[in-house]
Amino acid sequence: MRRCPRAVRAAFLSLWAASACAHALPSFDSVRAGWRSADVVVLDRHGDPLSRVRDDFRARRGDWVTLAEISPAVRTAIVLSEDRRFYAHSGVDWQGVAAAAWANLWNTRTRGASTLTMQLAGLLDDDLRRAGGGRSVSQKMAQAVRAAALERGWSKDQILEAYLNLVPFRGELVGLSALSQALFGKYPSGLDAREAALAVALVRAPNAGAQQVAQRACGILREQQAPKACEGLDGFAQLALLRGGGSASMSSAQASSLAPNLAPHLARMLVAQARAAGTVPPAIASTLDAGLQRTAAASLDRHLRELAGRNVEDGAVVVIDNASGDVLAYVGSSGALSAAAQVDHAAAPRQAGSTLKPFLYEQALEARRLTTASLLDDRPVNLPTGGGGGLYVPQNYDRQYAGWVSMRAALASSLNVPAVRTLVMVTPHRFHQRLTALGLPLAQAGDYYGYSLALGSADVPLLALANAYRAFANGGRYAPVRLRVDAPAVPARAVMSPAASYLIADVLSDRHARARTFGLDSPLTTRFWSAVKTGTSKDMRDNWCVGWSQRYTVGVWVGNASGASMHEVSGVSGAAPVWHEVMEALHRTVPSLAPAMPAGVERVPLRFANDLEPAREEVFLAGTAMRVVNVASADSARAAARAGTQAGAFSIASPADGTVFALDPDIPPAAQRVWFHAEGVSGQTAQRVRWRIDGKPLGRGGQVAWLPWPGRHQVELLDAGGKVVDRIGIEVRGAVARTAAPRG
Repeated sequence: MRRCPRAVRAAFLSLWAASACAHALPSFDSVRAGWRSADVVVLDRHGDPLSRVRDDFRARRGDWVTLAEISPAVRTAIVLSEDRRFYAHSGVDWQGVAAAAWANLWNTRTRGASTLTMQLAGLLDDDLRRAGGGRSVSQKMAQAVRAAALERGWSKDQILEAYLNLVPFRGELVGLSALSQALFGKYPSGLDAREAALAVALVRAPNAGAQQVAQRACGILREQQAPKACEGLDGFAQLALLRGGGSASMSSAQASSLAPNLAPHLARMLVAQARAAGTVPPAIASTLDAGLQRTAAASLDRHLRELAGRNVEDGAVVVIDNASGDVLAYVGSSGALSAAAQVDHAAAPRQAGSTLKPFLYEQALEARRLTTASLLDDRPVNLPTGGGGGLYVPQNYDRQYAGWVSMRAALASSLNVPAVRTLVMVTPHRFHQRLTALGLPLAQAGDYYGYSLALGSADVPLLALANAYRAFANGGRYAPVRLRVDAPAVPARAVMSPAASYLIADVLSDRHARARTFGLDSPLTTRFWSAVKTGTSKDMRDNWCVGWSQRYTVGVWVGNASGASMHEVSGVSGAAPVWHEVMEALHRTVPSLAPAMPAGVERVPLRFANDLEPAREEVFLAGTAMRVVNVASADSARAAARAGTQAGAFSIASPADGTVFALDPDIPPAAQRVWFHAEGVSGQTAQRVRWRIDGKPLGRGGQVAWLPWPGRHQVELLDAGGKVVDRIGIEVRGAVARTAAPRG
């Protein structure tokens, strides 16, 4: 007996195998459940989408769309183009098979006999996928068998829905959701007849040129009795394909142009963390609140626009729930205003400025080295830098000095010299230990920063700094923040004293105490209880405002990604307005009450002798309270100076002998001055003393300013008779050339 041809035998074997495994076809529900978008969707705490992050780069797939979410124009076009008798056949269109066979016999072109159901079977089974030379006879027969099985187990709507989600289109685009957003900037529900025709035309020829795609799309439109829609279709197709990146791969931003992008920096961070952990879910539920995120981003954008012309374009905002540690808002940059919008400024380390002072004073209070009423000397001080490198000479922000001030006034008004004197008591090493215990990732040891650490010379990220402030709101207890709702809560640990933390909160909520620097009415003042601190780093490169209420901690940074200096932008004019607006939004309907006084704290009436500061009620740690501050005893050094003045004794108070000054190349030379101060000079004797530098007259009075130039110099103080009563040597280092001789 004649043996069957090999191809026929293979076809029958494939048919038998397909029949045997037809029962193994996946269900519609399993296919839909197994669908995975190429993006990870980051949700807010209520389940609303915040941002999308590309995670799978093998293909661009959008979200699964139901048939009800697909435009009727697409459903009509795909059936008309690919399978006219889709709703009549049972998986195989035998009329189409006969027509295709007849056409092949006479070598004429036809639309083919592969139904939508057969194509779907090929998409569901890798063994049936079309190869470069087309499917073999055995593959086609197996495809037909599996299509028939699909028709028995699935409804027509399920078949059509799955096909439109699984079919590959152009380049890396898979599924109608990705295609419609990439080419037309729409969701599938909004595609009109022309867009639907172009989309369906790409099924047959995914990588064809614009003219060929338009020609095929026009044919589909004519069959729908809409020939007028063909007008201008060539140009429309060209623009659409250009928008989609042609046949090449497209970026995540292009393909997800309609997706919300409220928190791109946090979204990327969460996906990176999930990837590092080895499991990236299709959706990540963050702790953010979408509404609050929009408010914070809008406030930052608005206030940065108001600062136009002051060379500031970047910023960041974070909001933390005090009780849970949940991050409720995370604005990593100013977006379109920034030249580096991808940089996450909420996580980038920046110089902290005066924002570290509250932690320093808390540590001094806790160690009972200070009370809130202790007087600190706000006058020039010269401190050795160690290693023979010269002296550290801190100055206040306004380059003025207040003399004796209470600790409350020094912290609330952000005076620099008292903070440095306080760090001398605490020591940089102990202060560094405290800051790292509060989660601030300082890159160097305390001795590296030295006394400048009191003024925030260390770099810290905004999120970490805000969370450290949150410890004040929680009675000195520190715990890490939470960024995902499924992250376990980490128990808080005591880092600062509850009593000393309460004292700091009382100081930073006192608008009268900060009036010297900020005035009574400023963005730091809210209609509810809040405590707040600003900070500005060297040369106005970084601008901060961090504070807390009963329920929330808000941190704001403003500056430039490039590190360029801002123009006349301080904490109260740059970051503080954003902080104020976000705080007001948080407490629009939520009250904020002052914290209850903890054990170990007492409030007593206090007055200052000689009315150095107004009388007030002051808070003290138990056992440290005082009712009268005797200025005369605290000012013994000044009293001695007055006595010396009467005796005619003058001396150079500052700078100290051997001081080394370094010229800052970032500051215009004309703006840099060295001030010389005389001890023992009063208003009546000011004109009796004269200054001389390198033998040349400099000026008269208790203090004079000098425009420095590099080199070693000798400074002399002379009495009214021209006798030298004191002499020091100083050195100026730097590359700024002298432009003019000093005037006497």
